[in-house]
Amino acid sequence: MKTLVILAHPNIEKSRVNKVWKQELCQYQNEITVHELYKEYPDWKIDVAREQQLLEAHDHIILQFPLYWYSYPPLLKKWLDDVFTHGWAYGSKGKKLQGKRFGLAISIGDKKENYSPTGTVKFTVDEVFIPFKASMIHVGAVMLPYFALFGSSFQVSDKEIEQSAKDYINYIFKQK
Repeated sequence: MKTLVILAHPNIEKSRVNKVWKQELCQYQNEITVHELYKEYPDWKIDVAREQQLLEAHDHIILQFPLYWYSYPPLLKKWLDDVFTHGWAYGSKGKKLQGKRFGLAISIGDKKENYSPTGTVKFTVDEVFIPFKASMIHVGAVMLPYFALFGSSFQVSDKEIEQSAKDYINYIFKQK
């Protein structure tokens, strides 16, 4: 079973983390399909039928993105809104995502300790993504644990990013 990675980074070429993760993912083309939303849809006109076919063809889906204001980048939000339609993803006739396994791979600029009730953010990453989890429950999908690299804005070294790319691949294969 191939894994589909929906990569949503608005400027992948300037990314420290997601660019390295993408390069690592591309070494596993027989097992991982990388689908870049910002590359595919620079005009933001999403081909809903094509996206739904991609999702139907995969049972293991990872959404990869940088954390943006405690959520996902805007094109990924639009993609979710456009693609997860009534009658396809949910509703009495829409069960196409039921049982599919969804995970998140997130680069987070801030320190891990700040994502706690006593940290500066005051919320855990799990709490930040409650709306996403609720959406997955609504469509009958299985929510996997997330994968994250904290401190991506300024704290982690290139060596740590390279190691995180290998850890990310291990996360993908472990979750299959």
